[in-house]
Amino acid sequence: MVTQQASDVMKTDIVVRPLRESDLTAADRICRLAFGTFVGLPDPMTFFGDADYVRTRWRADLSAAFGAELGGELVGSNFATNWGSVGFFGPLTVRPDLWDQGVAKRLLEPIMERFSAWGTKHAGLFTFPHSAKHIHLYQKFGFWPRFLTSVMSKPIEQKRAQHWSRYSEVPQSEREECLSICRELTDAIYEGLDVRGEIRAVAAQDLGDIVLLWDDTRLVGLAVCHCGPGTEAGSGTCYIKFAAVRPGPTAGRAFERLLDACETVEAARGM
Repeated sequence: MVTQQASDVMKTDIVVRPLRESDLTAADRICRLAFGTFVGLPDPMTFFGDADYVRTRWRADLSAAFGAELGGELVGSNFATNWGSVGFFGPLTVRPDLWDQGVAKRLLEPIMERFSAWGTKHAGLFTFPHSAKHIHLYQKFGFWPRFLTSVMSKPIEQKRAQHWSRYSEVPQSEREECLSICRELTDAIYEGLDVRGEIRAVAAQDLGDIVLLWDDTRLVGLAVCHCGPGTEAGSGTCYIKFAAVRPGPTAGRAFERLLDACETVEAARGM
């Protein structure tokens, strides 16, 4: 048990600072330990397998990754993501022996400052719906439960999708123009939504690929895919981190075509 007095003293000793490259091994260990402990795995360190949520998100935006330090030792971390008018954060993890002692709250403070600096209009997160503790923490910062999100999977099949391409095939001289087209599509879905940073991160870190779906010369859909170990997917897996199609009466069919194209790409990669 931690008394109120001891907890208050500890809170004053917590230092929240930008996460450094030298912190990444410790941050990854804490992330796996925290999630694995929460869900009750016999070996908490096996959580995520060979997927990586810490290094990939740190490299995507160093200015939006934060660590909590206590007594000169890293005890937690948090990451913000900027999708234009949309922002989200996570994974937010704290060493289990320091749960319920104010560390997570301190790690949320710079994230909210980032959202403010970015001009984020719609901010969110993913958490465990059955955990009143998590929900209560986020409510302190103005977040309220909205949707249950199903994480679904299926075996990859060889599809015969048509009219698609890969961002990795776009010549360097044409990539900015391609990114602008992607930006126009996402803006049509939600004003200001912009995943160009996510696309650049996947390309720069070689995390997978971006599937582009076309109707003749018009972009009608895109999917940001992580593939294999060292990404947010893990070995043998394709994780579709973001997928969207242009609004309109044919959007449903376009989304089916986009998923077929993703399977075509990933089957060729042996996922």
